[in-house]
Amino acid sequence: MPGAPVSVIVPVYGNQDTLEELHGRIATALAPTPIEFIYVDDAGPDDSRRVLARLAEKDHRVRVIQMAANVGQHAAVLVGLAHATGHQVAVLDADLQDPPEVLPELFRRLGDGYEAVFGGRTGSYESLPRLVASRGFKLLLTAVAGVPTDAGLFVAMSRDMVQRVVEYPPSQPHVVAMIGHSRLPMLSVPVVRLERPSGASEYSFTARLRLAF
Repeated sequence: MPGAPVSVIVPVYGNQDTLEELHGRIATALAPTPIEFIYVDDAGPDDSRRVLARLAEKDHRVRVIQMAANVGQHAAVLVGLAHATGHQVAVLDADLQDPPEVLPELFRRLGDGYEAVFGGRTGSYESLPRLVASRGFKLLLTAVAGVPTDAGLFVAMSRDMVQRVVEYPPSQPHVVAMIGHSRLPMLSVPVVRLERPSGASEYSFTARLRLAF
């Protein structure tokens, strides 16, 4: 729906069990605001494509972008950002660890003069070794890009920020770092991240290390 006040981008990889609940919770959290849903199916191994097709049949606000091959989470988000038409745009994972009920607060804080508002990730949402690796990576990201130490891919952005990120030319994209390098005003609102209800993260310690480099 061109020109919608709000676009919500969800990268999808192996999330067939959570998509319908996620969609309903986003719709409820943001009602009655007109929403453009953009699901980017990153060529996952499960039946997410069929679930997304069903959502699109039921809800005219849904746009599904099918990637021909797996490009990775951040590249998938960039594709979604390039297609988003909303005046404000949010990104969140499809695994239900980021609570959609926080989205109105993130959008509201954009109105306080910030160009990006992160749902800062707090809580014990994964095993201790993974938390240590994740927080070490985030400290490095803060030092390099200047983003908050709890920043992740749960974020609301202004149209200006979206434009800056889409125009950024990295060969290995990392959306959070790209937001930081914009040097536009940003904020983090602490949010307790939940444990993953099903499946497992694709980011192993080794994968995080490669991403950091």
